[in-house]
Amino acid sequence: MTNNDKIALDYHELPVPGKLRVESSKICESAEDLALAYTPGVAAPVKEIAKDPSNAYRYTNKGNLVAVITDGTAVLGLGNVGALAGKPVMEGKGVLFKKFADIDVYDIEINCDDPDQFIQTVVNISPTFGGINLEDIAAPHCFYIEEELKRRLDIPVFHDDQHGTAVIVAAGLLNALEIQKKSITSAKIVFLGAGAAGCSCARLLKKMGANNIILVDRKGVLSKNRKDLNKYNQDLAVDTTCVTLDDAMKNSDVFIGVSGANLIQKNHLESMSASPIIFALANPDPEILPCDAHKIRSDILMATGRSDFPNQVNNVLGFPFLFRGALDAKAKSITDDMLIAAANALANLAKEPVPQEVLDAYHLTKLSFGRDYFIPKPFDPRLIDWVANAVKEAA
Repeated sequence: MTNNDKIALDYHELPVPGKLRVESSKICESAEDLALAYTPGVAAPVKEIAKDPSNAYRYTNKGNLVAVITDGTAVLGLGNVGALAGKPVMEGKGVLFKKFADIDVYDIEINCDDPDQFIQTVVNISPTFGGINLEDIAAPHCFYIEEELKRRLDIPVFHDDQHGTAVIVAAGLLNALEIQKKSITSAKIVFLGAGAAGCSCARLLKKMGANNIILVDRKGVLSKNRKDLNKYNQDLAVDTTCVTLDDAMKNSDVFIGVSGANLIQKNHLESMSASPIIFALANPDPEILPCDAHKIRSDILMATGRSDFPNQVNNVLGFPFLFRGALDAKAKSITDDMLIAAANALANLAKEPVPQEVLDAYHLTKLSFGRDYFIPKPFDPRLIDWVANAVKEAA
């Protein structure tokens, strides 16, 4: 066990196990308080909700409560570790919801291999919540689960591994293209990884104007010649003579990796167009390290998923504020317009002067829009106003 592992385990165990707990939002210190908190006083809101279900938003915590739900089949980069082993991640997501958007969370780990049973479980418990955040569910089940839950529920359903990643990637890419003097409509964009994140990112970028996107998975380019594609990625197949990643990377403007460590080589970067953009998002080890990429080409603009390099694509920039805006609007779903509004808000915020408290949080003396800063920092206090309000307006 490394020293960092020991520190992380102590953090999770001490002084009490776990990262979340339930606290009362009302005083309960007298017989009168008890009579209001429970019987007989509790009967009054019960009757009001029975008459009109929307009163649950007035008399319960439903309107500020999100379920973070997993089956444990795709936890971080650790794979199918099971529902229970995914609990620390779900608790962590709850911490971020509370810290950044003051949203309460119940983490729910469902031990179920059958997607239909999983869906029915979520449907059955959904009256408790104002929104559902799906997390760490492997493809292709994640697509089916989200699709069905959106169809059957009247509250926002959001798969962060798909749409949260897509929002931050889109925001960062808009600014990176501007810096490199390229256009989203004409840029050739190559994805390595065609799972939940890759497919969702590609779809959102297409909705925002991208016209030339090639996805590559373990078997090669998603072309219309492939016979092994499923219904969840067939729409992203393209007419192309490209077969391999090597083929796809030639004269590309943008590479977005949502795959694995060290999969981008020197020849890939050398074959790209002038002023290329590299989003190497595999965690903890990216497809190529920034130091290695910059040695190969000096004109590269780079982002990763790591906090120890500039331009981190971090989902915490998105999901708390997407849900904050959706909950405040009492939205019944999270739409593409809301995702695009969030992406544009993030992109625009990065161009604003950076407040001193952000510099202090990251031990910096200065920070301004450019090659080393085109995505906002997670501890920027303006995020909740910029992103949540943009989402609320779009809703």
